[in-house]
Amino acid sequence: MISGTMTRRRMIGISAAAAGMALLPFGSTAAVPEAVTWQGEAMGAQASLVIHHPDRAKAQKLVEATVAEVRRLERIFSLYRDDSDLTLLNRQHFLVSPPKELVEILRQSSDTWALTGGAFDPTVQPLWDAYRRHFSTPGASETGPSAEIVRECLARVGLARIACSSDRIELPVPGSALTLNGIAQGYITDKVVDLLRAGGIEHSMVDMGESRTIGSAPGGRPWRVGISDPQDGARILKVLEVEDRAVATSSPFGFRFDAEGQFSHIIDPRSGATPQRHAGVTVVAGQATLADALSTAFNLMDVGEIVAVLDGMAGVEAHILSHDGKWTSV
Repeated sequence: MISGTMTRRRMIGISAAAAGMALLPFGSTAAVPEAVTWQGEAMGAQASLVIHHPDRAKAQKLVEATVAEVRRLERIFSLYRDDSDLTLLNRQHFLVSPPKELVEILRQSSDTWALTGGAFDPTVQPLWDAYRRHFSTPGASETGPSAEIVRECLARVGLARIACSSDRIELPVPGSALTLNGIAQGYITDKVVDLLRAGGIEHSMVDMGESRTIGSAPGGRPWRVGISDPQDGARILKVLEVEDRAVATSSPFGFRFDAEGQFSHIIDPRSGATPQRHAGVTVVAGQATLADALSTAFNLMDVGEIVAVLDGMAGVEAHILSHDGKWTSV
């Protein structure tokens, strides 16, 4: 039986204000009667939205539009819905007239795949399934899936082999499958930011699994985003000050397949192994989509390799937590 538990942030939220409005800390709405709030579930997590706007009707419409947008994107990207476009693509290995968002996220995935030398690759899903099946089997070997099974899965992995256009997406290798769990949360965050900005929001903290800020925090100060201990979400290890930036964190402690914690959800698509080079990696970038994908890939790369990637990128930084608790910022 899989013994790991998901420890990434399970509360997602938005606290946003229109131009000229005072923005209270998230959750403190009593002093602002025009604030409109919503609580429910989005992307498999508890969610809260707080919109401050001088026009309550507009605030309500923004809340409704945000929830509808998240639901719409879930129906495209979710692996856990039988009716999602991604599930259909994995099931029949092709998709005709795919949603433009699916084409866009695959193209962005391809860019990150090339940038990281293949460390980020959404075709890694067959390997994830192999680890899940192995450790769900009673009496499974503690050493993980056999080398033969890993080799068979690796033959189905490789983003370069996927045909993707606005007319059709095709998975040409039998048994291949996609997961967008390493990039979709960031992509949805960016789409929500676009929606809020179009609605007149100039100050916001958006957390849809990954964080992105709009403008400054109350008082004109930068937003403060805390990086949690990957093994204790209530403990903040580092605080970053950001403005109009996205912050994404990935860690092998997010999910473990086995009770001993030797096999994590971050699987190297090049080798099929689950190396745990770092305790966690946080990336700051202009877009949450890029930050999300890079934070996943960087967990599979040495510090020197990460530095080489970032040397060619302006405005992107990484904060790497070692297993002995030390930080390296590049």
